[in-house]
Amino acid sequence: MAHPPTHPRKKVSPEDCWDLTPMFGSDGDWEALYTDLESRLAEYETFKAGFGDDFRQFKACLDFDHSMGRDLEKIYTYAHLKNDEDKTAPAGDSLFQRAMNLYTRISDASSFIVPKIQAVPVATLKAYIQEPDMAAYRFYLEKIIRKIPHTRNEEAEQLLAMAGESLAAPGQIFSQLDNADLDFGSVTEKGETKPLTHGNFISFLSNKERKVRKAAFDRYYDVYDGHKHAISSALAASVKKDLFLARARNFDTARQAALFRDNVPEPVYDNLIISVRGGLSPLYRYLDFRKKALGLDELHIFDTYVPVVRDVEFHMPYDEAVQTCLEALAPLGEEYCSTLEKGLAAGWVDRYENKGKRSGAYSSGCYDSPPYILLNYDGNTINSLFTLIHEAGHSMHSWYANRAQPYPTHDYTIFVAEVASTLNETLLGQHLLKKYADQPEMKAYILNREIDNIRATFYRQTMFAEFERVVHGKAAENQPLTLETFTTIYRELLADYFGGGMVIDPALDLECLRIPHFYSAFYVYKYATGIAAALGIADRINRRGQPAVDDYISFLKLGGSMFPIDELKTAGVDMGSPGPVEATVAHFDSRVDELEALWQSN
Repeated sequence: MAHPPTHPRKKVSPEDCWDLTPMFGSDGDWEALYTDLESRLAEYETFKAGFGDDFRQFKACLDFDHSMGRDLEKIYTYAHLKNDEDKTAPAGDSLFQRAMNLYTRISDASSFIVPKIQAVPVATLKAYIQEPDMAAYRFYLEKIIRKIPHTRNEEAEQLLAMAGESLAAPGQIFSQLDNADLDFGSVTEKGETKPLTHGNFISFLSNKERKVRKAAFDRYYDVYDGHKHAISSALAASVKKDLFLARARNFDTARQAALFRDNVPEPVYDNLIISVRGGLSPLYRYLDFRKKALGLDELHIFDTYVPVVRDVEFHMPYDEAVQTCLEALAPLGEEYCSTLEKGLAAGWVDRYENKGKRSGAYSSGCYDSPPYILLNYDGNTINSLFTLIHEAGHSMHSWYANRAQPYPTHDYTIFVAEVASTLNETLLGQHLLKKYADQPEMKAYILNREIDNIRATFYRQTMFAEFERVVHGKAAENQPLTLETFTTIYRELLADYFGGGMVIDPALDLECLRIPHFYSAFYVYKYATGIAAALGIADRINRRGQPAVDDYISFLKLGGSMFPIDELKTAGVDMGSPGPVEATVAHFDSRVDELEALWQSN
């Protein structure tokens, strides 16, 4: 049973908490390593003169820096987990602040290393990479060599570093305004006045009462309308900042700079948009069906979150949820499931809400810890079950990568991070559709959930990606970025992507001003590629069985030892081709067919 929010941390049963002792037996052990790391900081000075042609000194520097980084990860992971389990506890906050302070000091002390490596002649670096005892560092060094054409001289790099805090201002201003200063007022629901926040906005849009949904939508965007000029200025400044940094590092565009990090060819980005635009018909058909199922004359954005089927009763205690997940993930093999079962049953998961605990859910850990999961499990919604299996996907990705890779290449990129979690959700959806095959309402609910998830993660995020491409393209052409520029571009995209089956309210033009990911440019497309890759892997497992599972497990073991496009090829998915994106459109279309058929038969 989930604990109420007022339940103090000290009253939570140990079996419901994560076990942090694999990292440190006590806070005292953490203190000991913290003190040791501080004492070792000064050793960085021994490498500041550079390496010349001394291979031993070169490797000693890499070994020392990675040893420091590995221990720092333990320090940070323990501190942030302790802090998140109870934000009201001063001890956890103190550990976290000290960990962040040490992180800053180590980053500063080690900042000379990459420039010193890049100062070594490329021919010498390539010779070093071939040394037998450098295998763990090969990919790490190859990435550094790739960056040489985009690294400036020492003086310019110092100036760019000094400007970092100022250049971060647009995102910080938006975040402060959006999270601290905007007041969305309240909405009346069933005669009760409730505050409207970012956190409950979607809950209001999921309300069965249309007047409640519309009131929440209108109130929410009225607030953005009142701040639209300030926010558009912040967004314009962020776009110009990205262009400045790209050009400062010898890239033609901000997108080229952003995709360079993962070695993702620009046609991958463009082909995503082309293929999704070519697959809008199923989305239009779903929106038309949604309008009909809800009995509406017009469908508005505030009508797209409420389920098209009536509420279904759902209750699943945590232990039963674990077993359900294991049943769904059985195709991934005995090792995967037995490892996960042990972790979810004892040690990995902080299960329930308690007073002061961080909201939401995540998977987090380090090279020398279990892959921990923070939950606020509520067995009264099916979303809790999907959240559990989602985070379990991240954790098992980390478990395999940490055991197969040396420390320098264990950490995987964001591009592939959501693949493992989304695959797990896909397998769970397939399992539940079979489990509830004789319960049409539950089956329709699950189908509706998957369809809306694809709509939000695949179609909507691709529209965001196209917005970024257009806006940053205008900046590169030295065109002005005004409020009218942003809203005009966004309205045209809304009409293209959703106008086939939905009325585009004028206020929705302002949605482009409330997306925080736009301050981390060219990030959102990874959500769309991630779900496409996951669906492709799931389909491959269903069709090919064990060989496809073996390929997938091999992919998990790669960690960050290859660029993400190459890693996904190991799992049998080529994101450089339009195939996975087109298959996602076809999958969406088939799910809409299934939902329509169920609705018509009932």
